[in-house]
Amino acid sequence: MTKLAKSYDPQKVEKRIYRFWEERKYFTPKIDKKKKPFVVDMPLPNITGDLHIGHVLNQTLQDILTRWHRLKGIPSLWVPGTDHAGIAMQVVVERELYQKTGKTKNEIGRKKFEKLLWQWKEKYGHRIIEEIKLFGASCDWNRKRFTMDAPYQKAVAEAFIHYYQKGYIYRDYRLINWCPRCQTVLSDLEVAYKEMPSYLWYIRYPLKSYQLPVKAYITVATTRPETMLGDTAVAVNPQDKRYKNLIGQKVILPLVEREIPIIADLRVDPKFGTGAVKVTPAHDPGDYEIAQTHNLEKISVIGFDNKMTSEAGEFEGLSVAEARQAIIEKLKKLNLFEKQVSYQHSVGTCERCGTIIEPLISRQWFVKMKDLVKPAIKVVEQGKVKFIPTRWKKVYLDWMKNIRDWCISRQLWWGHRIPVWYCDYCDQESVGLKPPKKCPSCGRKKFTQDPDVLDTWFSSALWPFTTLGWPRRTSDLDYFYPTTTLVTAKEIIFLWVARMIFSGLEFMKKIPFREVFIHAMVLDEKGKKMSKSLGNVVDPLELIKDYGADALRFGLIYQLAWGQDLKFQEGKISMGKKFCNKIWNAARFVMEQIPNSKKQITNKFSILPSKLTKDDRAILKNLNQTIKLVDKSLKQYRFGQAASALYDFFWHKFCDQYIEVSKKQLNDPSLQRNTQIILFFVLENSLKLLHPFIPFITEEIWQILKKNNPKLLQKYYCDYYKLSRPPKALIIAPWPR
Repeated sequence: MTKLAKSYDPQKVEKRIYRFWEERKYFTPKIDKKKKPFVVDMPLPNITGDLHIGHVLNQTLQDILTRWHRLKGIPSLWVPGTDHAGIAMQVVVERELYQKTGKTKNEIGRKKFEKLLWQWKEKYGHRIIEEIKLFGASCDWNRKRFTMDAPYQKAVAEAFIHYYQKGYIYRDYRLINWCPRCQTVLSDLEVAYKEMPSYLWYIRYPLKSYQLPVKAYITVATTRPETMLGDTAVAVNPQDKRYKNLIGQKVILPLVEREIPIIADLRVDPKFGTGAVKVTPAHDPGDYEIAQTHNLEKISVIGFDNKMTSEAGEFEGLSVAEARQAIIEKLKKLNLFEKQVSYQHSVGTCERCGTIIEPLISRQWFVKMKDLVKPAIKVVEQGKVKFIPTRWKKVYLDWMKNIRDWCISRQLWWGHRIPVWYCDYCDQESVGLKPPKKCPSCGRKKFTQDPDVLDTWFSSALWPFTTLGWPRRTSDLDYFYPTTTLVTAKEIIFLWVARMIFSGLEFMKKIPFREVFIHAMVLDEKGKKMSKSLGNVVDPLELIKDYGADALRFGLIYQLAWGQDLKFQEGKISMGKKFCNKIWNAARFVMEQIPNSKKQITNKFSILPSKLTKDDRAILKNLNQTIKLVDKSLKQYRFGQAASALYDFFWHKFCDQYIEVSKKQLNDPSLQRNTQIILFFVLENSLKLLHPFIPFITEEIWQILKKNNPKLLQKYYCDYYKLSRPPKALIIAPWPR
């Protein structure tokens, strides 16, 4: 008989048990057309990323659902993979290149730099996957995908070609978000807005003609005096009585001496500054919209190098900061500078590097969204795709109904190249996986591929079906699509969830998933968002080292309250470790009481109703209630409620009450056999109930139970579950009835 050690040591168990699962391919489901599968897609971690506590929560929730459905005998597939992380990856490799050689990517060229990117990926790109395995993620690693794998690249190109041929993709000059540091355009969703201290500068714009007693100038307030060189109008609200007589007149733009009109637009806030604002269409999103309405010229005075252009006249070549100071000084000399006042405002920054975004006019590739999102709005309104908690449904719908065209081109060297080819002689564009044999316009045969790559989210939007083989019609795609549940964070509802929904409907004519569970954000103990800059980040790998993966998983889930963010408490992880020790010690006691010789095993496994005591009935009733409550809670995604119910049942009802009573009953010959069977029955069922939450310790105990009591387990599974033999592992055992 194998005895459990006096204390549980997760470091000796967890990696060994995980290898046991992997080697026997328990994570790989078999296609069974008689059963409807459970499928969940992993939100793709970046290959440049480190495992953080948010990953642990997100993936523990997915693992609980996957293990629960697997125990119910449902073919359960959890599809894992990683994202190529366009900007983040390029920044990492650029930095490493410069540190080692002192050279930039432009100095070594695109081909050599791409080679470095792939070398980095092969060396470090699997790190986060190995970290994910440490806390027990039961993904089907045989189906692991990377968004730059060759089949995935072909699928992404096919998607682009499909959109292009339908007229959804176009190239045009539009106002975009430019990151001067990353040297690429960003979508609106990749811009992080931060409150920053600044000033409002009040500048006088001389009127070309006026009638007394009106002043000879109109004063505008601006947070960006350097962009005034590109002004093409001054705007006021048509309901603002102060400026009614000036609407339609013209002013002389200071420093440039260009005549520009005073226009009326309801979008102007009369309470901002003086109520009169400068309109610079080429450098402000709001001004760009006003310019579209009033057909104003768009003049770019800031370039992609973050320096002033030739349109800035005498200020050409200055940096934005230098130009701002020089312009203010010159306005003061001309007596056109009125004042500056302190002002706190929201500034757009690059979510990757933190650099302030520069709105610029640029020719980019866009996806038309208006018609594409209509079916994606409809399926959510009709409840075919459900958001849980339900409040996220409105958030999704509000954004989708006001969506703007999606800028999908990026000025990077790492990512999916845009499958567009330009004739070297006439610039005719052709779209395809390969360049055409000859130019359809001039007949010549020399082409250059578009240098840009696609937005990372363009490729990840195809994840639910591309991972299953699309555009090929595979058996995986036929059986496992659509997926069942998406477990994700609120931050990527627009970036990823919405885009997967309209992509699934466009390419598969089916929804990509039936339910979207938006889980809590993990905050620090004070309720603040965790960040390296604040120094409040928790390292899950250190927690696993100190407490074990099971303890980390259970401690996190136990803290979850429905619909609320989670304030991380390390004390709850410590509690998870104590709970694991309690389970271990209870199992040790039970195993010492269970008969393991052939003579002691009866012909049939049964709990004799005639022998049940009041305490026997109570523990069996509590077990039955707990099975129902855990099932109900998991169906409703109330993970914290399920964990709390399990903790209460096992610690208080089973250990504190029944095990203590059983010590007396075991000494009574008339009650001994029944008590032994009930101890075994409750422990074995408890291990199954707990397994989705704490898989390592439960599997370890179950394996020892199986080794020590093969005959008892055989009879139990034959008589109670009507199986020919017991399962070889807890992970595939039948869920409690």
